[in-house]
Amino acid sequence: MRRIFPLIVTVVGLAAAFVVFVPGILIAQVTNPLTGNLIETKLGLDLQGGSRVEYQVVVAPGQPLPDSGKLNTIREIMERRVNASGVGEPIVQTQGTDRIVVEMPGVSDPEAVRRLVGSTGRLDFVPLPAERYGTQATPGPEAPPGKGQKIDPTLPVLFSGEQLSSANPVFRTDTNERAVSFTLKDQAKTLFAEWSSANVNHFFAIVLDGTVVSAPYIREPITGGDGQISGDFTAAEQKDLVTVLQFGALPYPVKEVFSQEIGATLGLDFLKQSLLAGLIGIGTVFVFMLVYYRLPGLVAVIALVYYTLVVLAVFRLIPVTLTLAGVAAFVLSVGMAVDANILIFERTKEELRSGKSLYAAVEAGFNRAWNSIFDSNVSSLITATILWWFGSSVIKGFALVLIVGVLTSMFTAVSLSRTVLRFVVRRSWAQRHRYFGVGPDEFIAVPAATGRGGQARSRV
Repeated sequence: MRRIFPLIVTVVGLAAAFVVFVPGILIAQVTNPLTGNLIETKLGLDLQGGSRVEYQVVVAPGQPLPDSGKLNTIREIMERRVNASGVGEPIVQTQGTDRIVVEMPGVSDPEAVRRLVGSTGRLDFVPLPAERYGTQATPGPEAPPGKGQKIDPTLPVLFSGEQLSSANPVFRTDTNERAVSFTLKDQAKTLFAEWSSANVNHFFAIVLDGTVVSAPYIREPITGGDGQISGDFTAAEQKDLVTVLQFGALPYPVKEVFSQEIGATLGLDFLKQSLLAGLIGIGTVFVFMLVYYRLPGLVAVIALVYYTLVVLAVFRLIPVTLTLAGVAAFVLSVGMAVDANILIFERTKEELRSGKSLYAAVEAGFNRAWNSIFDSNVSSLITATILWWFGSSVIKGFALVLIVGVLTSMFTAVSLSRTVLRFVVRRSWAQRHRYFGVGPDEFIAVPAATGRGGQARSRV
């Protein structure tokens, strides 16, 4: 394990450096191979600004407005759709008795997100009667409607998207096109099996919000409840359709009544002041560690720089949308990372004063401080998890940054600091009591050249 740690530390550090620095150096867009998203630092509404769109629930004349429960259901579906589109830290809230307000940080294609969020998302499977549209073998008086055309609203619906149990993006190698595979629930599975068995070569339309997505014909009976929706989709259209199917249709249609671009609520100057305050605080911590803990303090500073690099890389890979609350959580996590090193170094001093050699004291310091570090960080993770689970979008951002920071600090404190200190204490130039903040009568150094069988202790 001791041989693996240096390799892990090196690989993680190089990967983090690549993610943080390379896209900027290349002045090019680099894509995350795991998610397909661009590797970039995302800022929240308070730091970057974005779009504000207001939707109104549409009800039929004479029908009552939705109650608070149904209005909240619309809000939740909209919020899940925005999150699935890759927009981080959106603010989706109800307003009055019939309004939903959506605020989104800067996005690459705000129009596409608005269309996704505002679409009702009602999916219908509509059989096309042969006497009107013909069959695959025999043309009818009318051609089957194509993609993007409106469907005749008088045609009966076989079943709706509510009967889908799952939907996933797929790529058809036989036609080299994107598609969406779906699985039907039991009731729809039976209906579709009966209809497709009796209507081979007949057309049926897959309709989203009254517009045809595709109108395939039945090649053979479909009895397994699985099918595909194909329609020459772009990658964005495929993703949007899957999102709509996964989260369901809105219980009421909505219409966009107002939209505007909004500026950063805090402003660039406020961000600069906050970052400057954070840098001053972190710099002060660095100075304290160097002055008070000396050589171990230098190792802690190196570990904190490494920690910062890894955390920033994780923020860009997930990606995490940074708000001012997130920046505060990051600075807080830096303080917690320092706490871990302080526990280790203080324990190491105690072991040195008890008469142990330098290398043995370092090992004991890490081993005996680990329980305290683990308990402290687990309690922080529990608190952050509760905040993320029950909090609003801003609180969730704070909690997510804190979770990433705490987990990373546990890795750097145990792996990086320990690996570097193990290497340093074996060097002859490091065998000095003043480097570790203890007196000469409290320090026992073991020269690196001595083996297990003949350890020579020397007072320094």
